[in-house]
Order: sequence, then structure tokens, then C-alpha cells
Amino acid sequence: MKRILLPAALCGALLAGACSNMTREEQSTLSGGAIGAAGGAAISALAGGNAGVGALIGGAAGAIAGNLKGKGYWGRPARSAAPAGRAHFNRQQEGE
Repeated sequence: MKRILLPAALCGALLAGACSNMTREEQSTLSGGAIGAAGGAAISALAGGNAGVGALIGGAAGAIAGNLKGKGYWGRPARSAAPAGRAHFNRQQEGE
């Protein structure tokens, strides 16, 4: 168990650090593709099909859906800035 724990932790840290310089759109595309590939492989394997083909199709569909979500076409659009009155409201709360 200890032999696999350190490499798994290092891989997790590497993957988390690799996404730090990505835009929100790129992160959504990558995570959508990964989730789609995992889901496609699992569903295909459970249904008795080829898990590789399921992962390929699921990954492509997930990447497209993630890209559309990152661009704001699907779901709630990403926030790029605070609403206009929000900064004034925060200053009033702080006593300025």
C-alpha cells in the first residue's frame, strides 16, 4: 500500500499544478473530457461493449460540453467581474 501511495500523491499534485495557468474555458474543456471519458468507459464496460470506444466517445462528448459550458453557452455563465454596485456595497459595509 505504501508503494503506491507516494506515486499517486505525486501524480495528483502534478495534475493539480498543471491546471493553474489554464483559462476557465480550458479547464472546463479538460475536466469535461476527463469526466466524459471515465463515464463512457464505465457505461460501455457495464453494457458489455468495448471500454476504449466508450471512453473515446464519452471523452469527445464531454470535451464539447465542457467547452460550451466554459464559454457560457450552457449553464450559468462564468463570472469575469463583480456586478457594478457590488464594490460600492462592500465599501459601505466597511465604514467608508
